[in-house]
Amino acid sequence: MFGWDDDPDLNITPLVDVMLVLMAILMITAPTINFEEQITLPKGSQSKVLKKIKTLTIRMDKDQTIYLGRNTYTLNNFADNFVLHSEDFDLESDVFIRADQRLAYRDVMYLLKSVKHVGFTKVSLITE
Repeated sequence: MFGWDDDPDLNITPLVDVMLVLMAILMITAPTINFEEQITLPKGSQSKVLKKIKTLTIRMDKDQTIYLGRNTYTLNNFADNFVLHSEDFDLESDVFIRADQRLAYRDVMYLLKSVKHVGFTKVSLITE
């Protein structure tokens, strides 16, 4: 007879075989399962046509000569001429100021102040 001290031998080979077959079936069928849930999307706003962003670039060289498009100005007459020609520009456009590094700080700030005085709000100093 059997006593409590006898260790039964467990045969887990059939269990492993069954698990491998189930795993193979799962791996074959899983990519073909598609879940689709019907949802109602909210209505979007009408699309707008984006307009091209206008930019204005002002350059000032080491001799305090200011270039605006094809026009050139000196630092002394730039403010008055810029106010006179400001009607030609869109005040919502971006303004980029490029100034030579050898210029005095006050000259660059005078140029910046002149541009902001006309009404431009998006003014940036460009560095390299």
